[in-house]
Amino acid sequence: MLHPDPSLSGARLPWSDGQKPLMLAPMQGLTNAALREVFAGLGRPDVLFTEFVRVAPGRMPVFAARQWAAGSPAAAPLVVQLIGHDGSSLATAAQAAQQAGARHINLNLGCPHGRMTSASVGGNLLAQPERLVSMLTGLRKVVIGSFSVKLRAGYDDPGQIFSLLPMLEDAGIDFLILHPRTVTQSYAGQADHAITAAVAERTCLPVIANGDIHRAADGWQLLDQTGVAGLMLGRGAIADPLLFERLRRNVSAKPNRQQRAALLRRYLGEVADRYAGLFCGDTQVLGKIREILKLIDDPAFAKIIEKLKKCRNLELFNALLAQLE
Repeated sequence: MLHPDPSLSGARLPWSDGQKPLMLAPMQGLTNAALREVFAGLGRPDVLFTEFVRVAPGRMPVFAARQWAAGSPAAAPLVVQLIGHDGSSLATAAQAAQQAGARHINLNLGCPHGRMTSASVGGNLLAQPERLVSMLTGLRKVVIGSFSVKLRAGYDDPGQIFSLLPMLEDAGIDFLILHPRTVTQSYAGQADHAITAAVAERTCLPVIANGDIHRAADGWQLLDQTGVAGLMLGRGAIADPLLFERLRRNVSAKPNRQQRAALLRRYLGEVADRYAGLFCGDTQVLGKIREILKLIDDPAFAKIIEKLKKCRNLELFNALLAQLE
């Protein structure tokens, strides 16, 4: 196994000093390279993440350099997220990703549906925290750029994060992304950002807040009251790709109906165009778009969104989209 030059190790954060980065969350089945390109042109996230890349012994993923070029414009660094249960395989995958051009690696410790064959991965590893020390230190040894983790507050105890902090700090990670729900909670209830604030106060690591940031006001409150280093937007951004720009106060935080309709026409139209070049046939393209439509909950457009979900060909989809006003 190759080892990086020690002089190159340490924090190489995927954002600038003094910046409060706004990140697009890794969302399996959604944040593919095509959708990341759409977001790069619309909301302009400061940092992008790949969907998680599965890593298992004997099934090493293949990383192509073109993946990074397609998904990561120069203005938006791309973080490669890995998920797996075997430390040695994860370290090898991190090296392969770096050889293909990746500069930032993240380990998924938050997915609430994390099983790979019979082994636990993602958030389910928090039920076996003794396994994490060697996994984290092994990755830190081989990751030359930034190394981060995205995790839940705990497996079934939201206070578990506080016992994990010393291990995360000792492992040498550069920042952590916290979704303050438990793994067993999945997406039920509300993200408890009082936990986020307490974690930010107790650790020297930069903390990125994630979970239930649906409006600019939600993000502003988190930045003002928790001491976090930045925000990661998931479902809120999929529903409103300009949420990044609203948080920056570059566009209205309360757009009118006409502005929302224009945004949806542009957003869904660009997604349809890019998906047509990425996926095979109208059925697959529209199936992927349907996953986005499920997260758009603007009551003013509920009827036409339901019609768009039922489309069976792109010609009809585009015709209906043009009627959105």
